[in-house]
Amino acid sequence: MVVLQGHVLEHIPTLKTSNHLVIADIYDPMHLEQLEQGRDLSDDQRAQVVDAVTAVLSTQLRRGDFFLCASQRQRHFWLGHLAAIGRLSPTVYDADPTTRSLLAVTPFGLSGKPPQRTGPGLRDTLGFGSREKVVLWAGGVCSWFDPLTLLHAVHALRAEHSDLRLVFLGMRHPNPDVPEMGRAGQTRRLAQNLGLTGVQVFFNETWVPYADRQNWLLDADASVTTHFEHVETTFAFRTRVLDYLWAGPPIVTTDGDAFAELVAAEQLGVVVPAQDPVALAAALQRVLYDDDFAAGCRDRIAAVAQRFTWETVLAPLVEFCRHPRPAPDRLRCTPPIAPERRTGVAGALRRDAALVQGYLAAGGPSEVARRAAGRLRRWVKPS
Repeated sequence: MVVLQGHVLEHIPTLKTSNHLVIADIYDPMHLEQLEQGRDLSDDQRAQVVDAVTAVLSTQLRRGDFFLCASQRQRHFWLGHLAAIGRLSPTVYDADPTTRSLLAVTPFGLSGKPPQRTGPGLRDTLGFGSREKVVLWAGGVCSWFDPLTLLHAVHALRAEHSDLRLVFLGMRHPNPDVPEMGRAGQTRRLAQNLGLTGVQVFFNETWVPYADRQNWLLDADASVTTHFEHVETTFAFRTRVLDYLWAGPPIVTTDGDAFAELVAAEQLGVVVPAQDPVALAAALQRVLYDDDFAAGCRDRIAAVAQRFTWETVLAPLVEFCRHPRPAPDRLRCTPPIAPERRTGVAGALRRDAALVQGYLAAGGPSEVARRAAGRLRRWVKPS
């Protein structure tokens, strides 16, 4: 059995036609991300990147024996893709009309052990005292997020609440070859223009190691994630919100994604409309300064977090591994033909060009070189 995600089938093309049982983790709808991330490219380049990433995902969906997605919303989305490429066949349906044995909700999880402080957090690092009210933006600033509305909300509260502090956990990727997304630069400039930088808004320029992140999370009075209303949001699963559930600060989030539904249904914080700084300012004020409301949120978060422990969320994968079997339709057919063999040299060249653009956007020239070297190693065999 092989569990994979992303571009692994392209890196190890022998898996496309092997007899391995392939479990594909499709929690990340990469093609939807590229609709936003590729805005800085030309129209043709952007279309090529989206087409290439869609082809990568389609190859996984044709090849896989079992699929993992992150939410019920995603499950509906991927069922549509599977149906479109012919995987929801009578053979598959008759074996399991629910299709849960083919596609299961198995999201990213969190530790079942509560976070324990192991070192200095954001208050010590940034020089905050115990009286400051800290809102934490965990993770980086990607193209599909909306930190600009958040900055306007903080600016609206500054006169009444001078003790409010907004902290961005990590602005730079630890890999120097991964370029900063344009949204991060816009965020810095707006904070500076509003006079917030270093006063009420703080950017952590380094990358907090994963094993140390709880020290920063435990210092937060509230957590926040804001995004735009678009198709990426609809099917996103913000793994940073799992850290919020783990550490327990009340959550302020924009409406539109699966976690916003959870926050609203379980009263874990406040859900606000997209691009509404007035509603966002009111939400921040409530989770920071209404002590009874914040305490209730923390209690409810502690209970809900148990649903997302690794032991719970990985149950479908564990069950499959205990009783592995090929997908019913793959028992009766040969492995799928790789897309480049179906579409010929011209199609393969177009895909390669689009992949190069995607690698440049993700990691710069060194990432392109690394990928090319890997392909050469597969092609060139010792005589």
